[in-house]
Formats: sequence, C-alpha cells, structure tokens
Amino acid sequence: MPDPAARPRWVVVGGIGAGQILAWGSSYYLIAVLADPIARATGWSLPWIMGGASLGFLVSGVMSPRIGRLIEARGGRPVLGASAVLLAAGFVVMALAPDLAVYYLGWLVVGAGMGAGLYDPAFAAIGRLYGREGRGAITQVTLLGGFASTVCWPLSAALVGHVGWRGTCLAYAAIHLGIVLPLYLIAIPRERRRDVAAGHAAAAPERAPPRRAFVLVAASLTLASVVMTMIAVHLLTLLQARGVPLAAAVGLGALIGPSQVGARLLETLVGRRLHPVRTMVASTVVIALGLGLLLAAPQFAAAAIVLYASGSGIRSIVRGTVPLALFGAEGYATLMGRLAMPSLLAQAATPALGGLLVAHLGAQATLLLLVGAAVLNIVPAALLLPLGRPGG
Repeated sequence: MPDPAARPRWVVVGGIGAGQILAWGSSYYLIAVLADPIARATGWSLPWIMGGASLGFLVSGVMSPRIGRLIEARGGRPVLGASAVLLAAGFVVMALAPDLAVYYLGWLVVGAGMGAGLYDPAFAAIGRLYGREGRGAITQVTLLGGFASTVCWPLSAALVGHVGWRGTCLAYAAIHLGIVLPLYLIAIPRERRRDVAAGHAAAAPERAPPRRAFVLVAASLTLASVVMTMIAVHLLTLLQARGVPLAAAVGLGALIGPSQVGARLLETLVGRRLHPVRTMVASTVVIALGLGLLLAAPQFAAAAIVLYASGSGIRSIVRGTVPLALFGAEGYATLMGRLAMPSLLAQAATPALGGLLVAHLGAQATLLLLVGAAVLNIVPAALLLPLGRPGG
C-alpha cells in the first residue's frame, strides 16, 4: 500500500477543509435557516422542529467513541466518506417527510453523518495521518471550515426562497453525493488497518491522560460546545427578537465565518509559539467578551459578533490541538471520540432548550445565561495552564 504521507498535504487539507464547509453548513448550521420555513409550511411547532436537530446531536454524541475507534483502526477515508453518504440519505428522508416521525428519522440519519463527519472525526483522521505534526493541518482545515456559515447561511436562504425547505434538503443531498464524497475519496489516502482490539493497547495514548486533565479538557470543550451551538442555532432568532430584521441578521451572521478565519490566520502566525492550552484560555476569554458586549450594547452587535467569532474560531483549533499536545499522538483518534461524547450529548439538548429559553425568558435573559456560561468556562481552561508550561 502506498505511503499515506506521500499524498501532498495541501491536497489532504484542501479536500477535508472543503468537505467541512459543506458538512457543517448543511447540518449544524441548517436548522437556523430552515426552522421558520418548515414551521410555516407544515404547521409543526418550532420546539418540535428544533428537537430534530437535538436528536441529531444526540446520535452523533452516542456514536463518537465508536467513530474514534473506527478511525484509529481504518483511517479517516472510509469514515469521512461514509459521513457524506449518511448526510445525503438523511436529507432525502427529511425532504420526503410527511410528518414529524419521518422528519425525526431523517435527523437520526443526519446525526449519524454528523458523528462521522464533523471536526472531531476530521481531526482524528489528521492525527492518524500526521501524528504530532498534525497541528498545522488541523489549523488549516479549520481555516476553510470557518466559512461554513458564511457560505451556507446565504446559500440555504437562497435555496429556501427558490425551491422551499424540502428542495433545499434535496439540494444538499446532491451536494454531498456529487461534491463532498468525491472530495474525501480523492483527497484522503488509504491507510493500513491497525489492530486495536487486544485490550485497546494500540489505541492507548502515549501518556495515559491524568483523570483531572481529561475531566478539565472535557468540561471546557463541553461548555464551549453548548455556547457555540446555541449561537449557531439561535443567533438569527436572538437578533430578530431584539429588533434586527432577518436580512440584517443574516448579514451579521455572515460576519462569523470571516472573523473565525481571520482569528485562525492569526493563530497560524502567532499562536504556534504558544502552548495550545494558553491559546484555549485566550479563546475562552474572547468568547466571553464578545457575548458580554452583545448583551450590554446591542448597537455594537457587529463588533460583538466579530469578537465572539474570533474566539470561537480559535476554539475550534484547540479542540483538536490541546488533546494532541497534552496526551500524545498514539491513540489520538480514540481519545478524540471519548472527548467528543460529552460535548455532543450536551449539544443535543441545546437547540430545543434554547428555543424554550427564548420563548419563555426572552432574548435578553437568554443572552445573560450564555454570558454566564462563557465566563464560567474560563475556569476549567485556566486550571489547565500549569500543563501548558515547559515540563508541565
């Protein structure tokens, strides 16, 4: 079998990164645009519609440990390729759904595709390919993935306007089969299968993760995922509830992608000199500042969103680089699956819970809770700082 390292890195990074734009944009960011059109067309209640996304996140969380082990054993190519097929199948089911039960079935399949195809599996695939040298590739993939909302929120809105929400789902199914699947199959090299069955010895990290460090990393990733999912799913609703027209809200939301990419470019130039734990702390503080500004001074919403998105953009990088730096490259894919599970399970409750919070408490109180969660998340990140020192 050819050496996977012989495949030019720019081909691997470009293929995975482009696939991430479409995978994130058509799944994680989809419900923010489709929820209202689905409600108007079907008469289904908004909380039940949001519940479909929650179900998808739940499935992806339950699957994540298994996905990590699969990537550790087989490499990223078959798993990411399967994710494109699963996402396409799920969108077809959703497009044809005559009732909520079938709509939820579609989200079950989409959730399986998300579990096999978003950042955690992509990072695991990169870690398996490049080991400790994977930090740069992870950053580059997130540079591309940061355009997901910028590309797909306007695309989804345009598709809904022309072909309706069902046609939008079918269009994304075609995109996954016609674009994303070939990208993964062409860009990601085949890898030798590893035997990780015998006591999972081959899948053990180079250094067994200290329980305290593992818990702190998992807690920080989980809190950050909840905050970021809430913003991704409900930002347009929160902005509209505060008097921002939909078109302007979509425009403000489109700032997220460029801001994430700009922050990731800065991390590429400067952040490589810092231990990833220090970068994690910085990103957490910037997220809290951005949300705090949005709460306190909504007239500066654009600046607040740029701040928030800059922090969340860097956060997506440290989601992959902190475990690699703290726990090593051997068994990294398996470890990423374990770390992803709590954050994805917490995400599962976020869309529906967020809808209830906005409906019953209002946008102001919901934003206040988000600011509190973002500030609280500084604590576990800061407690990891000693491990980011030389010899830590």
